[in-house]
Amino acid sequence: MDNLPLLSDLGLFCEVVRRPSFAVAASELGKSPAYISKRIAILEKTLNVRLFHRTTRQVAITEEGEAAYVWAKKILEAAQGLVENISDRDVEPHGVLRITSTFRVGRRHLAPILSELARRYPALEIWLEVTDHPVDLIREGIDIDIRIGEVTEPHVYAHRILASKRILCAAPAYLERHGCPGSLAELARHHCLILRERDQAFGVWRLHGPNGIETVKAMGTMSTNNADIARIWAHAGQGILLVSDRDVRDSVESGELVQFLHEYWQPADVWAVCRTRLADSPKLRACVRFLQEQMTRGPHALIRPSADPGE
Repeated sequence: MDNLPLLSDLGLFCEVVRRPSFAVAASELGKSPAYISKRIAILEKTLNVRLFHRTTRQVAITEEGEAAYVWAKKILEAAQGLVENISDRDVEPHGVLRITSTFRVGRRHLAPILSELARRYPALEIWLEVTDHPVDLIREGIDIDIRIGEVTEPHVYAHRILASKRILCAAPAYLERHGCPGSLAELARHHCLILRERDQAFGVWRLHGPNGIETVKAMGTMSTNNADIARIWAHAGQGILLVSDRDVRDSVESGELVQFLHEYWQPADVWAVCRTRLADSPKLRACVRFLQEQMTRGPHALIRPSADPGE
């Protein structure tokens, strides 16, 4: 048992993995680069493996390091669980909390929800930044990114807020003029409304279907990075839209928009993506739980009983 790694070294190792270099890790953790290098070297000696490929400018995790990272997270989570289950401490969330999201979700949903969060936890300092560009949580120092779509980055922690998917739909007027696509090949010849969202390549639709993932080059003369504008155009009969089912639920039910090619869809789950484990941060834990509650069931939830498609 004497040659087991220290929990503090495993924690430091996990923090380094989520950063591009020892220097960046040292700066953000308030340690010296020499200290970081020394502790990682001790951990490598204890485990008898090389955890990182080192260069003068950056570090890259090795295959053995990837395996060690998986185990280190499990060990740290178990240790934190032990503390949480036997301790009766009630830590009040405090400190700066940086959150990002898209303009639409930020303005309509997060702004009022975070206002209530601030009233509940007055020791929090909340910063909300809205952007329709992808964000790098680690480099930009973001605590929580509320995003739609697939989470592909390694070494982040994703917590599902809401399950959703994007569907294909168009106004009856458009389908009467141009016909309804019966296949993806036909879809590529139609007027498509190009909606640029964070997780999508512009003008390229990657759809899940009976044959796995297939790619369609969406062609059209009208494009936007705003989902509300795209829906207005779709209602006006300007083209075919690939959009979250929660955004057009009422329109499809009323017949104002018609869904087609039902077997094809795109993931559009809503996630709270964090760079730190919830178990390590009372403020993150409180915020994510509050967001999961309010964004699914509260007065400012992502899915409301009714919605005005043109608002």
